[in-house]
Amino acid sequence: MMPLVHSMAPRNPTTPLPQFQIGILMMLELAETVASMSIYPYINQLIREIDITGGDDAAVGYYVGLIDSLFYLAQALTVLSWSRLSDRIGRKPVLSIGLMGACISMICFGLSTTFWSLVISRCLWGMLNGNIGVMKTVMGELTDSTNMAQGFALIPVIWSIGSFVGPLMGGILARPQDHWPRILTNPFWGKYPYFLPCAVSASLLLLAFFTLSCFFEESLSTRRRPSLASTMPGISRGANSDDQETSMAKSTENALLWSLFTPVIVIPNANYAMLSFLDVSFRALIPLFLSTPIHLGGMGLTPSSIGLWLAFCGTVDGLFQALFLAKIVDWVGPKRLFCISASCFAPLMVVFPIMSWLVRTRGVVDHAVMYALLFQLMLTVTWDMAFGACCNKFIVSLQVTTYANPATALMFVTASAPAKNVLGVVNGLSQSSGSVARALGPALTTSLFAFSKQHNILNGNAVYVVLIILSGVLRWLGSQLPDEIQDRDE
Repeated sequence: MMPLVHSMAPRNPTTPLPQFQIGILMMLELAETVASMSIYPYINQLIREIDITGGDDAAVGYYVGLIDSLFYLAQALTVLSWSRLSDRIGRKPVLSIGLMGACISMICFGLSTTFWSLVISRCLWGMLNGNIGVMKTVMGELTDSTNMAQGFALIPVIWSIGSFVGPLMGGILARPQDHWPRILTNPFWGKYPYFLPCAVSASLLLLAFFTLSCFFEESLSTRRRPSLASTMPGISRGANSDDQETSMAKSTENALLWSLFTPVIVIPNANYAMLSFLDVSFRALIPLFLSTPIHLGGMGLTPSSIGLWLAFCGTVDGLFQALFLAKIVDWVGPKRLFCISASCFAPLMVVFPIMSWLVRTRGVVDHAVMYALLFQLMLTVTWDMAFGACCNKFIVSLQVTTYANPATALMFVTASAPAKNVLGVVNGLSQSSGSVARALGPALTTSLFAFSKQHNILNGNAVYVVLIILSGVLRWLGSQLPDEIQDRDE
């Protein structure tokens, strides 16, 4: 048995981070996060305006959830393929394709006037962009065991910035003729009232594309690009061996893929998948609840107000995770903190019907409702520490700094890759499980929200009850995580 990692284990000197390369990588993440988050303040209003609901505001949730879920489904079906392709042709070409796919998707989304054109636009992003897994692979290649935690710690910081800028930009720039009627007089803005935030997002993605193309250096070593079969003993290297080599390469890759399904990886990934499902369900519920009319149990806020609130939440959450999470993990312990965070999801859901009751009773969003929103924000911050709690154990297993961060549970998978030449596959596999969970979450949750409101099931609160039950499943899965992490051979 391998020895357990001790807190006083000697550490190697920290290698300086390649700041320029990582800076470009973070620019890519920022552009994609801003673009992805910018649609949420106005997506519900957009669905109402294209009149697919037939004037039934309660049915908006069906269509919003379908758009989100089909996006994640398209991503789940292709992200592993993009990651495997990046192992063959390099990270830079795959990242470039992803950025252009996202750019085209945002332009099409802003010009969409029908529901299915919105769906196709979002699916286009999901199919052509596997960057979420590839960027984590690149981070693993640009860092080593002494500075990996520092590198991955940048990911949630950039995500938090994007989570602030994206909703704020989307809320302010949506329906620009309503805000600046004297400046934007062209009928184009009346026909496409949500094109401006999409165009700005596309511009950021295009800027990231050119920066990547001009300045980013390929992180995948050319020595690791030949097929796996070339390293297998007993394989002919003659002129007529191409078919045999290709067949052996595929067989070897499949064997390596199946070898990843071990309890050490499956248990954290099951937690990650359920965590992703509940998290994306909660993220889909927030703008839907805030935009739903008061008489249907929502708060009836405008897109600009929703954008401001989402931006504020993203800022508070990101700052707290960056400043305090490490100390809390060291104090409480990673597994215990994960279980505490998972236990916060139930009261997080209970706040929704409480706010609905307050708004209906008072007829306006007053101080009592704002206090409830702030309390929900406190629970959200605690809930989000679950990602960092998982990550801390994985950092310890690498014998790097004990400062935890909410980067991602995928750091464990990055560290557990059996070989450098399958690092992309390992990250893609984990990202696929998360994408499948995210594909199911929005459609099921928002549809159940709409169904609950339309048929007054449990006074319109059935969706919250179901999610509370699922949070109990996550709490049980969290109890299955190991108390100690074994060190691994380098």
